[in-house]
Amino acid sequence: MPALLPVFLATSRILLVADDVPKLNYEPSCRAAVATAAIASRDLESCKKDEEQARTSLTKVWTKFSADQRGHCVRLTSLGGPPSYVELLTCLEMARDSSTMRDEMQIKDGQIDR
Repeated sequence: MPALLPVFLATSRILLVADDVPKLNYEPSCRAAVATAAIASRDLESCKKDEEQARTSLTKVWTKFSADQRGHCVRLTSLGGPPSYVELLTCLEMARDSSTMRDEMQIKDGQIDR
């Protein structure tokens, strides 16, 4: 049993970390966004400001999203390119809204199976 203690402690730490907004390196995302920006006023500093505002918003609402939603969106925003807090927040809001819409549609159609 003592041999499993390190595994348990490592797993517990992973679960605790999942309750916090992940730390993302958004600078590569900002550099790419600026390089392809159609808006002349879009510069690196404005992108960084948007990312920091999104991170601040996420810290306020992070625990209001389900663990499944958080995990899905963290994975999704890290696929195919550098991560972004703006994309993560957008993904979470869409996941929440689609879940709410699905619940409302089921209520409207009388299909609640709860």
